Amino acid sequence: VEPASEEPWPPLQTIAEARRLLDEGRPFSAHEVLEARWKSCPEAERPLWQGLAQICVGLTHQARGNAVGAARLLTRGARRVEGYEGEAYGLDLATIIACARSSCEPETGP
Repeated sequence: VEPASEEPWPPLQTIAEARRLLDEGRPFSAHEVLEARWKSCPEAERPLWQGLAQICVGLTHQARGNAVGAARLLTRGARRVEGYEGEAYGLDLATIIACARSSCEPETGP
């Protein structure tokens, strides 16, 4: 798997790259891009970027069959994003939170 850049990018470029990586089925690489931004962003934006990175790691755990780890990270990430009150760079945070929460709920069988 091709590694993602560890260099922080501006917010909109970070979002575009994370979306591209998610579309390619590479949530861990998307996490790395978001993590680089989280570690270099202004303090007030850290919950947003950290939460988005955690959601991507949760998706990675989910894809690997680790339901417990996935649920924990998806829940944690959703909480961080939910608490973010600043400009969201065009992100639909309500949808992201809803998707993270629905992904961490256990599946029910017939």
